[in-house]
Amino acid sequence: MQLFNIFGNPVSHSKSPLMHNLAFQGLGYNGVYTRYRLEDGSQLREKFFELGISGANITVPHKEYAFKACDELDEFAQKVGSVNTIVNRDGKLYGYNTDATGFLKAISEFKEIKTVLFLGAGGTAQSTSIVLRDAGYKVTLLNRSPKRLERYKKEGFKTFTFEDFEMNEHFDLVVNMTSAGLEDDSLPCPIEILEEVVLSSKACVDVIYGKETPFLKFAKNYNKPTKDGSDMLLYQGIIAFEYFTNHQYSFDEIKLYMQQAFKL
Repeated sequence: MQLFNIFGNPVSHSKSPLMHNLAFQGLGYNGVYTRYRLEDGSQLREKFFELGISGANITVPHKEYAFKACDELDEFAQKVGSVNTIVNRDGKLYGYNTDATGFLKAISEFKEIKTVLFLGAGGTAQSTSIVLRDAGYKVTLLNRSPKRLERYKKEGFKTFTFEDFEMNEHFDLVVNMTSAGLEDDSLPCPIEILEEVVLSSKACVDVIYGKETPFLKFAKNYNKPTKDGSDMLLYQGIIAFEYFTNHQYSFDEIKLYMQQAFKL
């Protein structure tokens, strides 16, 4: 039996084990998927081999460590510098990024979206900012500290910190890319900024799933359409499962079983 898992911190809330195990069972694949709370991301590669796993997903805050842990990277992961899916092939770790494709598919239901504001500039934002720009969206990033914004500036993105933010354009879609609200009642940025950007938006999305975060509650108070990260999680998970099983099953075959995790 092949062993798969998810590395993260925190990770106890993750729905990935349920999603993947339902698909393994439904499709008759000899695999099992668990979770592992990893405090030090620099130990990811060592822990991967120590546990004897065939593949893993990586969630916050270890996606950049996962990038460094790989021997081989697919073209997109190389481009974005962030990995959320690793497959062990004959002792070599192959890294992929399925977050961005999952996110793009998840927001496709919102029409007439051209400008997007990301609250946060971590590993998920790295991949999704590039895939959205390649798809024709204009992406701006707002982050607490300037250090994380440096790479985005170099890549031509418009960036702001909390201190220098100016509302000189409206944003059709506002996305919480941080973990704010995952385990507490915090908002992803100062409330004065949030009021400005949410008021002028057409919709708001939070990459956190399975709960109505303070950010989503805030957006609903302004009667904005909202969406949590469930669809993004489902779609990126399906694509990761395709890599885990060497593309033995179609997207729709996997989806049939994985989507049941959101009904339980």
